[in-house]
Amino acid sequence: MTPSLFDPVQLGDLYLANRIVMAPLTRSRAGTGDAPTALNAEYYAQRASAGLIIAEGTQPSANGKGYCRTPGIYTPAQIDGWKRVTDDVHAAGGKIVLQIMHCGRISSRLNKEEGARTVAPSAIRAKGQIYTDEAGMVDFDEPHALTTGEVQDVIDEYRAAAAAAIKAGFDGVELHAASGYLPMQFLSTGSNLRTDIYGGTAENRCRFVIQTLRAMATEIGSGRVGIRICPGNPLHDIQDADPVDTYSTLLKAASCLNLAYVHLIRLSDIGFDALALCRENFAGSLILNESLNEESASRHLAAGSAEAVSFGRFYISNPDLVARFRVGAALARFDRSTLYTPGPQGYTDYPTFNL
Repeated sequence: MTPSLFDPVQLGDLYLANRIVMAPLTRSRAGTGDAPTALNAEYYAQRASAGLIIAEGTQPSANGKGYCRTPGIYTPAQIDGWKRVTDDVHAAGGKIVLQIMHCGRISSRLNKEEGARTVAPSAIRAKGQIYTDEAGMVDFDEPHALTTGEVQDVIDEYRAAAAAAIKAGFDGVELHAASGYLPMQFLSTGSNLRTDIYGGTAENRCRFVIQTLRAMATEIGSGRVGIRICPGNPLHDIQDADPVDTYSTLLKAASCLNLAYVHLIRLSDIGFDALALCRENFAGSLILNESLNEESASRHLAAGSAEAVSFGRFYISNPDLVARFRVGAALARFDRSTLYTPGPQGYTDYPTFNL
């Protein structure tokens, strides 16, 4: 039987009531101490009809923070805040995992708490700027190059974050290894000039990501761990001499970990087909993100290209996206000006189509 968007699916230990996944979306609305609030709980509960919600990128430590007003998962207050979110999502019948996001060199000290550092595989400042509430747009920090011992400390931060996510009631976690953040900085030849076991060959450059996945899987079970990747993406000054070799190596190693899924952001015009690369080198389940609409997503599922599909922008303005797809209702457009502003406007005030 040909699978549809509305059919259930099992991804590792995660049972999804349908194959429509809410992609992680940074919205910069965390409260005091980077803890989620009742507003965040309302936002996610509104979208609980998704087969799976992947909550926004969340820093595993003070050093991991990049952007203003993003949530953490390393203090009691943050864990308690997320518990309110997961309780409300589960009460509404949903499933939710937490995306753990260490921004590495894509950061400014103005967005971090006092004493936190900006770290990376190598001391190479990324070209570009980042927004801060204090000074507007500023250059990215020049990062501190992690020592070999400090790399292990960061892996332990991810491990602790995975454990904290389960304590907060999440059904699993997703390692954010895309968008030019710390894991992708380790993977890429342009940002990783290390000469120790974490640099040089593709196997060495993948070592940090594989060890991090293994640490999280050991803590909470591999069937509750996923990873998000975007091979070939130059975002945030990422350059890789041979992304096909890098990601073939990564995916083959990840196949041995029995992960819940790989979440692929598939780009065009990068010189290779990342979807084919995943299918050739990864034996597990795939969530596909490709600026999809209902029709193209259904085609991918019918062709067996992926086990589930994720939507990002549609979920900003359509909390009832599953219901809209079911009945063919028009989709509402989001207000770009309120994507990252504080408060409920452009966050929890989008109506459902039947109101």
